[in-house]
Amino acid sequence: MALEELSKDMVEKVYEAVEVAKATGKIRKGTNEATKALEKGTAKLVVIAKDVSPPEITMHIPLLAEEKNVVCVQVPSKEELGAAAGIDKGAASIAIVQEGEAKEVLKEIIQKAGKKE
Repeated sequence: MALEELSKDMVEKVYEAVEVAKATGKIRKGTNEATKALEKGTAKLVVIAKDVSPPEITMHIPLLAEEKNVVCVQVPSKEELGAAAGIDKGAASIAIVQEGEAKEVLKEIIQKAGKKE
């Protein structure tokens, strides 16, 4: 299961899920935090930004996510990902740890990304 390319509609849903999970659940911001959440097995969904430079920063995440059987999706903008996560700068990656009220949206993203819960 490689990194999932998402339709424009699904990208919006991913940002929405991040925002809702931030408000009502728990997210981990940044590549180090997302990596730790994956390693601990607490990540439900991992989102990485496509425009990260250099790309090596997040290259290990899709492999680790696959190993841990966690869906990893890619969004086009680290700025938008950061904004959805509630920080005023770009976020290379984030992990949703507790979905809170984003449960339904998260389920839809995971199903569309090719993996059933």
